[in-house]
This record gives sequence, C-alpha cells and structure tokens, in this order.
Amino acid sequence: MKGFLFTKYDPDQNSQSPFDKLFNLFMELLHYTSGDPTEALDWLTQLDRKHGLTNKEYGIGDFIEDLKEQGYLDENKLDGTYKITGKSEQTIRKRSLDEIFGKLKKSKQGNHSIFKSGFGDEMNPETRPYEFGDALEAIDYTGSLKNAFINHGIGQLSMQQDDLEMHEMDFKTQTSTVLMIDISHSMILYGEDRITPAKKVAMALSELITTRYPKDTLDIVVFGNDAWQIEMKELPYLTVGPYHTNTVAGLELSMDILRRRKNPNKQIFMITDGKPTCLKVGNKYYKNSFGIDSKILNRTLNLAGQLRRLKIPVITFMIASDPYLQKFVREFTEVNNGKAFYSSLDGLGQFIFEDYERNKRKRVK
Repeated sequence: MKGFLFTKYDPDQNSQSPFDKLFNLFMELLHYTSGDPTEALDWLTQLDRKHGLTNKEYGIGDFIEDLKEQGYLDENKLDGTYKITGKSEQTIRKRSLDEIFGKLKKSKQGNHSIFKSGFGDEMNPETRPYEFGDALEAIDYTGSLKNAFINHGIGQLSMQQDDLEMHEMDFKTQTSTVLMIDISHSMILYGEDRITPAKKVAMALSELITTRYPKDTLDIVVFGNDAWQIEMKELPYLTVGPYHTNTVAGLELSMDILRRRKNPNKQIFMITDGKPTCLKVGNKYYKNSFGIDSKILNRTLNLAGQLRRLKIPVITFMIASDPYLQKFVREFTEVNNGKAFYSSLDGLGQFIFEDYERNKRKRVK
C-alpha cells in the first residue's frame, strides 16, 4: 500500500500545461549543469522515471520538440548535440531575478535616490520656500495658494514671491558596479555548492540593472589563479576551476574597469568563500593555501587602501563561517572603509539587493 502524499495546494499548479511544468524544472536544472542542456535533459529523464513527471499523452520527447519550436533549444544536425539559445539565457536571468529580488517594474531611468535639494528628477512630499532659480514645475500650488490666503487675506487674491512653496527634488544617481565572483576550487568543496547561488545572484543583478537601472553599468569579473572579465551571456555556463584565490588580480582588474567608467558613484561587490591564497609575481604564481600568508595579505590590504583613496568601496559577501576567514574580511573592510556581510547561501541575494538599492545614500547639505 502506497499510502497518501500530502502537498500544499497551489491553484496555479492545475492551470499549468505539461510543457510549463517541465520547463520550470528544466530551467532550474540548467543552473546546476552550468548551461549544459544535454545533461539537464538527462537529469530530467531520470526524475521522470522516478517521480512520473510525464504521461502517455506528453513525454520528454514532446517536451524537447516544444523547446526547439519555441526557440529555447538548438540542435546540431551533424552530431545531434543540443545548445541553449539567447532566449533561454535571458529566461534564466529573469527567473533568477524573480526568485531572488521579486518582481520589479521596469523603469526608464536610474533610480538611486540621494537627498540633495535643487533640480532633480522626482518630487518628494517635503516642501520649502522659493529660491531664485527654482524650476516652475516644482511649485507646490496648493501650498502656495494657502500661503497667499494667509498672508494677504481671501478678499482679493494676491500672490507674491514670498508665498511660493516649492517641492523638494530627489536626484537619481548613476552607479557603476563590478561584481567579483570567486571561482576557486573551494567554491564546490566540502559537499556544498556555493558557485550556483553566486551565479544566480549575478544573473539576477544583471537583469535588475538592465531593466530597472539602464543608466547604471555592471561589469562581471571572475577570479581564480588569475582574473578576467566575462559577459552577462556567459554567466549560465560559468564553472569552478582547479584554482587558488587571487583576490589581488580580481581587485586590480575591477579597479581598471571602474577607472574607465564615467559615473561618479562606483562600487565593487565581491562574493567569496575564503582568504586570498595566490599572487602572480612576474610569470610565476606564488601560492599558499595554509593559513593567512603575510605576503599575500599585505598586497591585498594595500589594494584595499588604494580603492579607499579612489572612493571605491568594496562590499564583501562572505559565504563561509570560519572565524579566521571572517577576521581577514573584517581587516580588509576596515582598511577599505567598505562593508562586509556574512551571509548564508540562501540570504545572499537579499543582502546584495538591499545594499544595491541603498547605494550608500547620504544627505548632502
């Protein structure tokens, strides 16, 4: 006797087509196979055998044909191999955004508010007296009429300059961000997959910026023994290598990228699970994975100080709980005057979103 299986009632589940049900699972599997559709379809087939995902009317073969017809999958006619399309890559980014950041409405302009009076992009509820040079569209007509009645009486309407009340304006800042992702071997060690959540966050942040903050820029840097820049479309295929952690190389490349950006607000988000263990000296690598190496540490802290002088904060998202590793992050953060979050894998996306939205706002007098 099999007994009963109780699940949470989902009214939307019954309205999903067989394709949609399989598609949701297929998209999730692509995260774990680094964008390899053949491996994802193999896993999907095994799950179907075990859990009965399909029926006689609609099987995995039908699902594959639908993927091809709808433009999610390309088949090589010569060897029969599959490759996901640009449409699939964009879908993965959108799903990551919905999962981590929630559904966000598209905006046509940057939306990082700072508190500064004067000409701006958006009115706020606060008002102040008129000053010479204020824009006419910022006049608070209700408040101005009220002042006129109070100052001159209601018998004969008269409005003077002193009666005018103006809305405060919030400026919208533009921000250039570099997202550094650690792809050293430790990101998959000890039975914990840390690279997949990091990739999800990167894809969600990419989609967030391109849809809600199109005037902002996001560059993505990965670092292992060396550091190199990757395109947004490469994120689904990102894998961990047999690398050490050359944090210095990642910071140097990020600094070079941000020097070329014209936006006044610049920042680096660094997702890592460990300490720096590698330097490139000339054409050779200096490596030490045992504890904190003073030679590597000093180079890393020197860069933290340089970035501080350039007013580029480094916001470190530490996804490891070892006390001596957290001690290194605290020291690095103090030198840079940046921020550090000690996050679980589940909370990583929320931390990054909230900090990106805050954007280190300050009141300017």
